[in-house]
Amino acid sequence: MSKNPNNKSKQIKRDEPMNGAIKIFLAGCVAELYLLILRRFYVNGTLQQVVDWDGYLNYFLYGGLVILAVGLVLALVWKQSKAKRATAWWIFGAGAFLAASSGLVRVYYSTALTFLCILVPVVILLGILWSLYDRECAWALSILGFSLIALWLCRRGMSNLYVGTAVKVCVGLYLLLLVVVAVLAHQADKKGGMLGKLRVLPANADVMPIYAACGLSFLALASALIYAPVSYYAMWALAIVVFALAVYYTVKQL
Repeated sequence: MSKNPNNKSKQIKRDEPMNGAIKIFLAGCVAELYLLILRRFYVNGTLQQVVDWDGYLNYFLYGGLVILAVGLVLALVWKQSKAKRATAWWIFGAGAFLAASSGLVRVYYSTALTFLCILVPVVILLGILWSLYDRECAWALSILGFSLIALWLCRRGMSNLYVGTAVKVCVGLYLLLLVVVAVLAHQADKKGGMLGKLRVLPANADVMPIYAACGLSFLALASALIYAPVSYYAMWALAIVVFALAVYYTVKQL
């Protein structure tokens, strides 16, 4: 007889973060494969392939909306079961991605496809980080990840005659959001990681990585807003910070 009957449940609990990270990675690979197929047959295909896939994307759009709705209904029906509810939200996410990606690529063509091909690996990385790393590290790397996307948009869109103004407005709003996040992190730190009744950080969390992520992101985006070519160098700087922070927390958790 086992000396500790709880060993199996403890092992399952320890394996949950890794299992979640693997699921996110595999889902991201499937999503990226779908985008690569679109690039091959819809963007770089022959005229007949482009015409055919334009029709397919319309079906994928509505099919994704149906899957999304099914996932939402199942999430409400299975709200008492954690495992089933998680499955329902995975279905919801799959439908949302299929509908959104198909619609965006059909309307904005290669521009949307390029953006999504970059966004999916970022989301995979952030999902793995949220599954495996400390919450303060996950928050900091999430902020830096979205800031890298914002810098890429600055580099590609600020000089555009049609969307340049919209990009500048969005960057300005994102700068305000960074300030709000830093203030909320400070409040959560004072209250043991709680914001009202919601726990956003562990009680003993070090919030300095979050402050650093907000500060560096604010500086990089404000500089890019003033002078767009700075965004290229700012992207490299933030990427180095992301790498250093990820390595530090990886070593810390070994």
